[in-house]
Amino acid sequence: MATSNWTMLHPSTFILLGIPGLEAAHVWISIPFCSVYILSLLGNGLLLAMEPSLHEPMYSFLCMLGVCDLVVSTSIVPKMLSIFWFNSREIDFNACLTQMYFIHCFSVMGSGILVAMALDRYVAICDPLRYSTILTKPVVVKIGLAVVLRGCIIVLPHPFLARRWPYCRTNIIPHSYCEHIAVVKLACTDTHISSYYGLFVAFLVMGLDVFSITVSYVQILKAIFSLPTKDARHKTFRTCGSHLCVILVSYIPPLFSFLTHRFGHNVPQHFHILIANVYILVPPMLNPIIYGVSTKQIRDRLLRLFTHKGTYSFLLLIWLSERALCRDHRGHGSGPSS
Repeated sequence: MATSNWTMLHPSTFILLGIPGLEAAHVWISIPFCSVYILSLLGNGLLLAMEPSLHEPMYSFLCMLGVCDLVVSTSIVPKMLSIFWFNSREIDFNACLTQMYFIHCFSVMGSGILVAMALDRYVAICDPLRYSTILTKPVVVKIGLAVVLRGCIIVLPHPFLARRWPYCRTNIIPHSYCEHIAVVKLACTDTHISSYYGLFVAFLVMGLDVFSITVSYVQILKAIFSLPTKDARHKTFRTCGSHLCVILVSYIPPLFSFLTHRFGHNVPQHFHILIANVYILVPPMLNPIIYGVSTKQIRDRLLRLFTHKGTYSFLLLIWLSERALCRDHRGHGSGPSS
């Protein structure tokens, strides 16, 4: 009986409002969101397809980041588009908690991979002679496994705590996806444990990861400025420029969203939710573009891929045109002579 009463306190479904206050513009908002998602799928898909031919640890970490980006965006965008296009707002209670877990879990993994990429750049620039002996394939696998385990374990209390709370006020979530705090706020009991643990995770992950990246880049910059010539400094700095851009893209929008939530009390709710969607969806699109433009190995592979495909298409077009001309010539030749 106790179990039955406990489960009755959970709604069977939640209602996602999308972006409250901008319901009339949902269809228009869906266009850039859908475009960003498609570009994310294409960009990260190309990176994953090229990974077997890119053997350096940096590209393995980049592919791990691509997987995390794809999982996070795929956890959100299909349901979001169904809200915008078909007004399909209901989401099952367990599906909501699962979505919450995947979003936060793979976001934490992505942050850990950025730390691993900073370590890679540190070894490559500060100790290049030992790069191949330090970052061996088993070491890269162990780092990846540690990042995955950290993400899975540290976020696991979120859905378990959220499942404990009774939801007797409302089942309407004023958001476009099951964001942790947006769900916990619906509980009609003291949820300080969830709130404090969420802050603990945010400060632990963001604090430790940003600190580790900062320490790595302080050492990297020291090594760069100690180089004898300007060309050598420029060439060495360029090898970590793309990673710095990815770090800025990954950390600045969440920081801005956090600050507006804490201090922007007069900021409209729809602005908060738009920013939350942007910092989840835009980095997965930009990361492969940044690396594709700035990294010679990836750029060369893409050029060869598209050049070969373009060559095959051109030859096929010539062959089809010649066949059409031959048929046309035979048709004229078999007609009556004047």
